[in-house]
Amino acid sequence: MTDLADLTIAEAGAALRSGSTTSVDLLDSVLARAGATEAQLHAYLTLDRDGARTAAQAADEQLAAGEDRGPLHGIPIALKDNMCTRGVETTCSSQILAGYVPPYDATVVDRLRVAGAVIAGKTNLDEFAMGSSTENSAYGPTRNPWDPELVPGGSSGGSAAAVAAGSAFGALGSDTGGSIRQPAALCGVVGVKPTYGLVSRYGLVAFASSLDQIGPLTRTVGDSVAMLDAIAGHDIHDATSYRGEVPEFGVDLETGVAGMRVGVVRELMGDAIDAEVQASMRAMLDKLSDAGAEIVDVSMPTSEYALSAYYLIAPAECSANLARFDGVRYGLRVEGSTTEEMMAKSRAEGFGPEVRRRILLGTYALSAGYYDAFYGQAQRVRTLVRREFEAAYQQADVLISPTSPTTAFAIGAKADDPMAMYYSDVCTIPSNLAGDPGMSLPVGVDGAGLPIGLQVMAPALGEREMFRVAAEIERLAGFTARAALATSEVTLPS
Repeated sequence: MTDLADLTIAEAGAALRSGSTTSVDLLDSVLARAGATEAQLHAYLTLDRDGARTAAQAADEQLAAGEDRGPLHGIPIALKDNMCTRGVETTCSSQILAGYVPPYDATVVDRLRVAGAVIAGKTNLDEFAMGSSTENSAYGPTRNPWDPELVPGGSSGGSAAAVAAGSAFGALGSDTGGSIRQPAALCGVVGVKPTYGLVSRYGLVAFASSLDQIGPLTRTVGDSVAMLDAIAGHDIHDATSYRGEVPEFGVDLETGVAGMRVGVVRELMGDAIDAEVQASMRAMLDKLSDAGAEIVDVSMPTSEYALSAYYLIAPAECSANLARFDGVRYGLRVEGSTTEEMMAKSRAEGFGPEVRRRILLGTYALSAGYYDAFYGQAQRVRTLVRREFEAAYQQADVLISPTSPTTAFAIGAKADDPMAMYYSDVCTIPSNLAGDPGMSLPVGVDGAGLPIGLQVMAPALGEREMFRVAAEIERLAGFTARAALATSEVTLPS
């Protein structure tokens, strides 16, 4: 008999509506799975057992009374701990926010509650979402459910690990340079970065405001559609929120790819990409061609400079955003003999090494005499990247690349080499600079049995086409996180 914790959101919803299970049963199943795995995985920072049980009981009563709020009603969902939750601690995995309890819910959290979702808890992340391995958390690293000696990716590693391990049916993460898609690839789940502005950032603790975007991590493409449906749309509290009509994301999931143009970005298939990752992608391209898609070679030369531009723009914005953590209004305060000394000590003790590194880099890039040479030049590169994407989408309906250059790597392997760690996001960063949607989904495993992720990118507000191609890739791959964990030789930690 299949453990309830291994169901997809769609399957769990069907079971709820058939009366064969309850929301409380679903919650108990993910809490039991968390109890069996958390000692090794550390996907969660907080499990809100009491709040989740109250919500699950309410969902059962509502469904019994005929009040059906949609696909997420009664489904336990996890949240990355950089999204504000009223009455529940929100730390961003940083000592500087230890004990901070927001007085309000982020818009996405409020929309999940309106959709009837059950918030199971808050997941671990790289501090303030700065990292690609979830090793930079002040509360210890998260480990990969496929092999606890490996990283789950980052910065949304806790959310990806929870979904892969079965301690959540779905989760929200945030993606600034690949922080949803890269951990999705390393953990063998589906991760979606929507078009910038399509999902409100109100209540998301800011890292880089022109790049940050919230999105879902799930076990299937269809489940991601259901979650994005629930959280997308204009929000008066977010000035960058998209004001137009929200696309119908899932209407073409069964259409196939016949007649579509699928572009392959030449610069994202170089020697720096692991051979097994490239082979898996090329095998999928052959299958898409057989399914009727036209495979188009696309060149985007400026994408080679996207990584450098990102690591000037994002730190500059983080330098400005994190200036608010000064020991005065909230968070950690370390006493000093003057206000300036108190602020300096609070920030020195409250921020971890990677956050301090990026604040320093960003402050330098914005400083007088260097602004034009560094930050200004990076913004000009960003404009070129955006224009190249626009030109590429004249040739292809969607673009495809590897999500990550490698599969999951060992904990500590890149901890002392920031540049090697930053390179983990080389394939994902360009679409953040452009503001376009992108997603990762698992398409196979390497020789060590670790999942390989493939990235599908689309033009702004092109989620409908992106999901259409992703659904076909999912069918052709015959691979989901649930199937991998339930039927392969992978053994979850006990």
